[in-house]
This record gives sequence, structure tokens and C-alpha cells, in this order.
Amino acid sequence: MDSALVVGGTRFIGRHLVEELLAHDYRVTTFNRGKHDDPFAENNRVHHVQGDRTDRKALLTAKREVEPDAVFDCVAYKPREVEHAIDVFGGVDAYVYVSSGSAYAADDVPKREDETELEECTAEQATDDSLDSYGPRKAAGDRIVFQAAERGVNAMSVRPTVVYGPHDYTERLAYWVDRVAEHDAVVVPGDGTNLWQRVYVEDVARGMRLVAEEGTPGEAYNLGDRNAVTLDRTLDLIADALGTDVERAYTSPRELSIVDLEPTEFPLYRDYPHVLDTSKIEELGWESTPVEEAMAETVDAHRERGRTGEAEGPDREDEDRLLDVLDTL
Repeated sequence: MDSALVVGGTRFIGRHLVEELLAHDYRVTTFNRGKHDDPFAENNRVHHVQGDRTDRKALLTAKREVEPDAVFDCVAYKPREVEHAIDVFGGVDAYVYVSSGSAYAADDVPKREDETELEECTAEQATDDSLDSYGPRKAAGDRIVFQAAERGVNAMSVRPTVVYGPHDYTERLAYWVDRVAEHDAVVVPGDGTNLWQRVYVEDVARGMRLVAEEGTPGEAYNLGDRNAVTLDRTLDLIADALGTDVERAYTSPRELSIVDLEPTEFPLYRDYPHVLDTSKIEELGWESTPVEEAMAETVDAHRERGRTGEAEGPDREDEDRLLDVLDTL
């Protein structure tokens, strides 16, 4: 394969995917509405087609202009968007849909592509935009991919868990980076052992390319750091990257309630472990970046760009009030 069309391609996963494809000598075209700054605007190796992915005519225009060998669909959030894309690009060598670990309905540890149950998606959820319907919508997209493969379409999906790394606009991890960098003590929900596996964005990009080149139509591939770390270990890694250390106040739900907080208000907190089995993607030659290296790169990027994640978790004033109370107990 020589030519790739990236639906999206400017913000986070798609941005790293473009760089990954360029590094492997693909001719790359991005297709998006042009509403975000284009990091490749001055790069003559990256062509851009402007259009709305919900517009079938715009997709057809992109197909005619690019004639891609591979299509990477980074911004399909509703089942009908996957249907339209597969209808238009059904003849390509590879169509790779970005699904999510949220598509899984059961809390298996670990979650396996061919065993763990997927979310069901109602007609109402299929057209919804809320976070509550995100997993069901992604699962519905997976099923469309599988059905297309049965008709002979070279369609596959990847299921990343929580993605982190440079240019992460969600700032979930940036919240913890800022807390460790700017404060001597942080409030930790629970005892720090909660486990929500993450995956480094460059590894996601590499996985998508490998799936396009080596994957089997009709298959889904999990993507997650091989070394899944607890929240406590995450703080250790952040502190190591910053060359500092940080005290932690481990808190129960009852203690958090003193300042009207709940554990789930803290980013990257989850009561039950969320871990994906990645053996299937590893069979294609994929490896995850050592978590120490990935975290160091992420911390540097967040600090360089001034990302604080302040909107992603509790106000520091509430945490300070809680720390003051805990000091008196």
C-alpha cells in the first residue's frame, strides 16, 4: 500500500498517525472540516481535502481525488458514519475504524476481542452525542465493520483504551502532571491501586498502520500498554519524569464527601480494573513503548504546552480544604 486517506488527522490520534504513515513513505491525505489548526499545512508531503465526513458527496469527492489504498477512520462517532464510509470506500485494500475499549460491555480482566461481550446500541443511542452512549455507539460501529467484512470488504477495527501522549487535548493525564509538578501533596481517590489501562498515542498510530498492512478483515484489535499501571504508579512515573516526589493523601469516599467530592470526579479513576488483552495485535509485530519512556515524553509535552487539566478534575481549593481537614485527624 502506498496511498492513505486519514479521516481526521489534525488533533491527536490522527496527527500521530499521519506522522507514522509519512515515516513509512505513504502518500498521505487528510480529510476533515478544517476547523482545527492543521499541523501539516506547510508540509508538501501531506495533501488536504476539506469536507464534512457526514456528507456522502464529500466522501465521494475525497475518494475520487485520492484513490487511497488504505482509509483510516479516526473520527467516526456514530454507526451511520461508519456505514457511509464503508459504502464509499468499500473497495480499498484496508479500511481501519477506530473503535474503543469502551465498546466492551463486560468487565472481564483482561478484555479479549473474541470473547468479551460488546455493548448493545439502541436506535436512540445510535444518534446520541452524550458520553453515556459512547461505548454503545463504538460497539455498533464494530458490528458494521464485521458485517462488511462478511461481504468481502477489507474492513478492520482497533480498540484503544485511554490514549495519552503529546497533543492530548482531553488533558486527563495533564491534570495529574500539573498536580505533581505544582504541589507538594495531592489527593488520591481510594488507595491508589485502581487500574485503568492506558495506551501511548504513538503506539496507537503504529498499531493502526500494522492492522492496515497485516490485519485480517473482520477482526478487531485491542491496543493498550503492555505494562498497565495503577494510579499510584502513574504518579511515581510522573514524579520521576519531573525529577521530584509528591506526598499523597489517600482518601475514602466518606473523606472526599467532606468537601462534596466523589472518587469518579478525579480523572483516570475507575472502581473496577479496565485491562485489554493485546496478544492479538502483538502477533502482527506490535510492541508498546516502555511506559517510563512514554510517560517522560508525555510529561515534557504537557509542561511545554502549559497543559494543566484544570477542567478535568476537582478544584485545587477543594483539595486544599480536604488536606487541611485530614491534617487535623
